[in-house]
Amino acid sequence: QEQLVESGGGLVQAGGSLRLSCAVSGDAIGTYTIGWFRQAPGKEREFVAAATVTGITTYYGDSVKGRFTISRDNAKNTVDLQMNALKPEDTAVYYCAAAHLASRYAADFGSWGQGTQVTVSS
Repeated sequence: QEQLVESGGGLVQAGGSLRLSCAVSGDAIGTYTIGWFRQAPGKEREFVAAATVTGITTYYGDSVKGRFTISRDNAKNTVDLQMNALKPEDTAVYYCAAAHLASRYAADFGSWGQGTQVTVSS
């Protein structure tokens, strides 16, 4: 089972940018879809973005499309999430996760990181 560790969260003003990084341990990163999810207090976990095995295919949740970009570097075992034009409603704990299929459903992702907090002030 892969282990994932997120970094890069923090406090930013609305309209600003942050870049999150997910470090994936193990030798099998090239066999996993890696996704980002987020969860705000009192809300369900929400799909943000994912990149399939080669990173060529990426897909996004509707609320972040056009503002966030996911990229992966299998040689470095990392998957990054560039977040631009941030809004207060983007405030949440962000998690990266690994799955053996291309999915946007949390239940399909078997390995999860511990999460990193992103706070966007208005």
